[in-house]
Amino acid sequence: MTGALDGIRVLDLTSHLSGPYAAMILGDQGADVIKIENPEGGDHARAMPPFIQGESAPFMIWNRNKRSVTLDLKSEEGMARFMSLVDTADVIIENFRPGVAARLGIDYATLSKKYPSLVYCSISGFGQSGPYTKRGGFDLIMQGMTGLMSVCGPADGPPHRVPPAISDVTAGMNGAIGILCALNARHVTGKGQQIDISLFESCLSLGVYEIAEFFATDTRPARLGQQHRASAPYQVFKTRDGWITFGASGQHHWASLCQIIKAPELQHDSRFAENKDRVANNAELVVLIQERLEQEPSDHWLAQLDDAGIPAGPVLEYDEVLTNEHTLARDMVVEVEHQKAGKGRNINTPIKLLGTAGGIRHAAPSLGQHNDDLFGSD
Repeated sequence: MTGALDGIRVLDLTSHLSGPYAAMILGDQGADVIKIENPEGGDHARAMPPFIQGESAPFMIWNRNKRSVTLDLKSEEGMARFMSLVDTADVIIENFRPGVAARLGIDYATLSKKYPSLVYCSISGFGQSGPYTKRGGFDLIMQGMTGLMSVCGPADGPPHRVPPAISDVTAGMNGAIGILCALNARHVTGKGQQIDISLFESCLSLGVYEIAEFFATDTRPARLGQQHRASAPYQVFKTRDGWITFGASGQHHWASLCQIIKAPELQHDSRFAENKDRVANNAELVVLIQERLEQEPSDHWLAQLDDAGIPAGPVLEYDEVLTNEHTLARDMVVEVEHQKAGKGRNINTPIKLLGTAGGIRHAAPSLGQHNDDLFGSD
């Protein structure tokens, strides 16, 4: 056994990011993921720039460890081939708009009659029920509709989008978690089930602090910029030559910080006596800390913070973090050979099972690369 999910076959009918990300997680842990694509261009993510030798770099990140076949599911031949794959499948993942799978005759209600042990994951913008179910949904829309955008950005500025596609990635993670839960339940019951994942709920579930504040106070959570809702000091600070982050909300960390920045009087200031006081007076606190931090370079402060056991770190650009000694020591950047793009780098799985190690076994497939392997040559 070389992967925790060896022996599990997944049919990946998805495109863009959320569904492919869920299938990627399973593939990283050893599942046999067969990516089923339309012959006319395949997954829309294949057209996303930038490109390496004509191959989409984003597509290659989240479609590794998969095999690709092309099928026209509106044709008799395509449907026959698809059903031959369903015969051997444990899991199907689709992210069609609700209703599309049913029109094609490949929805859970239809397939489960013949395949009662099938685990079927549906990922959509707003879920398989509710007044918004027919709406399409992208990450941008979800960040706006779930409150996330309302609390991001400067306190006196407009709403901000979080640049990473956070609702897509979170929905993909939730899809993978749901699939693993359903596979475990199948061991007990012998039956599969449908999993209903939405980008909307996945994004909404991220607002744990904000939702707690609203439920406790019945007031809208304010946009706080860098300030944390429940901890202070806990944010980005400017130094003489850059930016650092640290969290010193605990009393012992706060006492140590006051000594490090040579401001012992702050420890006894009633405005900052406890974490709740520092949160309430964070704006004043930041000014007092900031004026001291700007006197020395980042390395000076990071060394002292580390010695005191205060969690801290530099603010790194992507070129810095992807060449960072810890990133490399944790094997998070790996080289993979792609049949068209050649040798390139990919970000490794963050899920490290020490008994059944996952990882990147092969690069993302080119469109229809495995047609002959799975269907034979015509």
